[in-house]
Amino acid sequence: MSEIKEAKVVWKGDGLSFSSELGSGYRLDVGGPSGGSPMELLLAGVAGCTAMDVVNILQKMRQPFTGLEVAVCGTRAADYPMVYTDVNVTYIVKGEGVDTEAVERAIALSHETYCSASIMVERSGARLTTDYRIEPSVS
Repeated sequence: MSEIKEAKVVWKGDGLSFSSELGSGYRLDVGGPSGGSPMELLLAGVAGCTAMDVVNILQKMRQPFTGLEVAVCGTRAADYPMVYTDVNVTYIVKGEGVDTEAVERAIALSHETYCSASIMVERSGARLTTDYRIEPSVS
């Protein structure tokens, strides 16, 4: 069954500043001095999507992780439409005794099967790469 998602932006009447409301009711600024650019928000969508997958998968694998950070860096083409040509996703998994093979499997499952945001970016022609590191928990 298909799922419909919605979002809208309303121009604030000044420059390129917009207020945005997602179908879930969440509000954020887009553009202008106080908002993220649409292309940055696209990267944030990739980060959030894959982070949810990796946390879910590592929990199901009963891995003893205590934290996860996901940083996404994108390189855009110089000419319009200035799409992303390269996107790198870095995972920082925190915890003691976390199995590297489990982390690698969780990342692979996210990017190959579950994370619709990263799959859309890659299918649009961007080269998507991933890396990770496991760090001890901070006491």
